[in-house]
Amino acid sequence: MKPQTLGEFEELVLLVVAALHDEAYGVVILENLEEKLKKKVNISAIHVTLKRIEEKGFVKSRFGGITEDRGGRRKKFYIITPEGKKMLDAQYELRTSIYKQIPAISFG
Repeated sequence: MKPQTLGEFEELVLLVVAALHDEAYGVVILENLEEKLKKKVNISAIHVTLKRIEEKGFVKSRFGGITEDRGGRRKKFYIITPEGKKMLDAQYELRTSIYKQIPAISFG
């Protein structure tokens, strides 16, 4: 079995899920990403990405209770798994090690 990978957008969504802990669901993830990225994000992209990273074992989901304000629909909450945290740690280490290779020169 080949090792799991994590795309850039998947990494961003996983980071937001981890930051929100047990309060992460589609719309809140969307709002957080739009705030950080300073651009519009499609909610469908969030849902597709959540499904993909759940299939990879990086997040787990659960349904919240039924609420009137959502017309009887339940929110689907996500939480990062230990495998997801390990993947984020590996991504951080990789990016940091490459960043540290940048020569200390002035670009000004």
